[in-house]
Amino acid sequence: MADILILGGTRNLGYATTLSLLSAGHSVSVLNRGQTPDDLPPEVERLRADRSDTDSMRNALGRRSFDLVLDNTTYTEAEASQAVDIFDGRVDRYVFISSGQVYLVREDLARPFTETDYEGEVMAEPPRESADHSSWLYGIDKRLAEQVFSDAFARSKFPVTTLRLPMVASERDHYGRIQGYVARLMDGGPILVPHGDGLPLRHVYVSDVARLIASLPGTDTGIGESVNVSFGESMLLDAFLDVLANTIASRSEIIRVDRDKLVAAGLLPDCSPFSGQWMSELENAKSRTIFGIEYTSPAQYLPDIVHDYRERWAQRGAIPSGYAQRNTELRFTS
Repeated sequence: MADILILGGTRNLGYATTLSLLSAGHSVSVLNRGQTPDDLPPEVERLRADRSDTDSMRNALGRRSFDLVLDNTTYTEAEASQAVDIFDGRVDRYVFISSGQVYLVREDLARPFTETDYEGEVMAEPPRESADHSSWLYGIDKRLAEQVFSDAFARSKFPVTTLRLPMVASERDHYGRIQGYVARLMDGGPILVPHGDGLPLRHVYVSDVARLIASLPGTDTGIGESVNVSFGESMLLDAFLDVLANTIASRSEIIRVDRDKLVAAGLLPDCSPFSGQWMSELENAKSRTIFGIEYTSPAQYLPDIVHDYRERWAQRGAIPSGYAQRNTELRFTS
């Protein structure tokens, strides 16, 4: 039995990974501020600390060491430096969750992105008031955090494995992105999307990521490596919505509108979150080779997401955040 610490752990990937680790017989502790109610099993140890406060972190951890730390909550260079400072010499494997966005800030890359595409010139900072700035900054900050962990491995063999993830399809996605499409298909009204095919989608199912992480305790495969974790085939949004509509047994008219008009009306990205310009598309050959993982297709995982929406989301009376503007969308199309 391995002793596992998860930084975060209550909402999406951390939650699924906690359950996978428990199922594999490991001991799991989660560290967070305790501000988000969780429905994790009682055997999960809760540690309370403010991630931005190093003294708070040290007090919560004491002198403990861990077989594996899963880091869902590092987004910046400073947070990565803090993590290395705290955990160096106290962990056998440190799994850092990065993002496919580290490729989207590169210049002139062909999709899908491979790990060898990481090195090279990055794009200039867009205007701070632009819609692209926050997405650009997210990718840049993740790159800077990756560099801290990479330097720590080179310097002292800090046992980091960096997993680069695209959009994670999940029953518990707190943004409710797939759930927003589900709600629109269920109400039967039109779905607004920008003109054009849009970027190809190549998401990953949350259970696949959790299963991969749960296989790592007690192994050293992938330490010192950065690895894309993603489904291996791409599809356009229309094809994705067709699979989802077949799953729900309900269809909606797809209405295409100039992107600028949707933005000006305040409808995008909520009306179609997968039509964004910052959707990564990752090649997964390396992860399949070194970890032996087989991925779940949208046709396989969407029924579970739809079932969860009909049951758990409905029981809670939860509304996907992007669906709150639905009446405005319907007025726009009338």
